[in-house]
Amino acid sequence: MAAMKIVPFVLGPIQTNGYLLVNEETNRAVVIDPGMNPKPLLNRIAQDSIQLDAILLTHAHLDHMGGVDEVRKACGCPVYIHDLEADWLTDPALNGSLRWSHMTPPLTTDPAEYALEEGMRLKLAGFEFRVLHTPGHSPGSVSFLHGKNLFSGDVLFRESVGRTDLPGGREADLFNSIRGKLYRLDPDVTVYNGHGPKTTIGHEMAHNPYVRLG
Repeated sequence: MAAMKIVPFVLGPIQTNGYLLVNEETNRAVVIDPGMNPKPLLNRIAQDSIQLDAILLTHAHLDHMGGVDEVRKACGCPVYIHDLEADWLTDPALNGSLRWSHMTPPLTTDPAEYALEEGMRLKLAGFEFRVLHTPGHSPGSVSFLHGKNLFSGDVLFRESVGRTDLPGGREADLFNSIRGKLYRLDPDVTVYNGHGPKTTIGHEMAHNPYVRLG
């Protein structure tokens, strides 16, 4: 397995975690969730002469997809999203940018090039990612697993979980996603989430007050 360098960025007014995953052998990379105001991310890509192979979206809320078009046009790479939220990229009412108009003008992007689905294995930039469909925060939320690294979007946080009061959210689905999929992973899997500090599956199983199993 190629060595992965995980470069985190905190992007935009909602302080969304975006991740640049660099193959240190080839200098090719994947971006997960290029949030609003992605200039720090683009500057790093240009500074290190990185070839970006793909943009992976955990879901299509404005703070996770806000930089998609800027990054895609700058780097010439395709976008991957679950089909249940494919139309959110083109509809500001669905991606939430109409609701939070004080933070951003309405956000729309071109459609994604590729659709994600449960169990899919993506081979990009010399890495392999397993796609886990983890709805609840939003209907098309997915998590990406690479080895002992999980990129969970807004499903699971350190000692917290994603909100379910936005359109398409459902608390029962969220808890089923965490207990039925994420908690079946090894306890030493590191969780890189959409907001705040990273954690591990084992820590959340023991200490998460919403879905603690310990």
